[in-house]
Order: sequence, then structure tokens, then C-alpha cells
Amino acid sequence: MPKIRIDQADELTVADVTHAKFTALPATVTVGEVRDWFAASTSRRQAFVADDGRYVDSLTPADVGGDIDPARAAVEVAQDGPTVSPEAPASQGRDLALQTEARRIPVVDGEGVLLGVVAVTGDMQSFCGTSSGGD
Repeated sequence: MPKIRIDQADELTVADVTHAKFTALPATVTVGEVRDWFAASTSRRQAFVADDGRYVDSLTPADVGGDIDPARAAVEVAQDGPTVSPEAPASQGRDLALQTEARRIPVVDGEGVLLGVVAVTGDMQSFCGTSSGGD
């Protein structure tokens, strides 16, 4: 089944376009461990840090690059923000994701629980991890 196209977002919510298959790294993760996590797959463009399932911060490869001590706690160099709620319009999630270099935005509920990610494909045509249900 084809992915949901980003130009089909108007009638959908973030919950409809959330990629729920993601890995959250623990709050204790080090810069070196995040570097290794990114190195394991070219599709990894943003890392999410969570503490007991709750969103803490995000990291991109640039955040952990350079001469930063690999033993340093990754949360010390992570970025706070933005997030989007699952109830928000999908167009809002799309727009927020496209404003980031990673083309990703964490989906977080009202309790701070990390539910997934709105991710836009490299060709900027579709949402990653979604299916339109059609052919």
C-alpha cells in the first residue's frame, strides 16, 4: 500500500500519520552511544531521548558531532524542542517536521509520553511509516 502523501494531510490528524515504529534512547545515553546509534542506519535522522516513556529531548547527528566527549551525557547537548500532539491536524505535524533538518517531529501526548514521530520522506512527498490503504 502506498504511503500517505503530505498533500493529503488536510483531513487527517497527527495520529493518522504517526510513525509508531521508532526507538527511544534512555535518558542515561551518552554522546558516544548516540553516535553509534546514528551510524547503524542512514535512515536515522533524529534520536529521541525518553525517561520511563516520557519525552525528554531530541538529538541530530550534528548535536553529537565534532569533538564532544563521547562519555558526556547526551541530554547535555540535546535540543528541547518542538513536539506535536496526536490530536493536532496532520498539516501542523507536516509543517513542523519540514521546518527541521531531520524532517521529523516527536509526537507527545498531554502527559508527556512519547507516542511516535511524524516523519517526512527524503523526497518530501509522503509520511514515513504510513499507508493510505489504497493501491
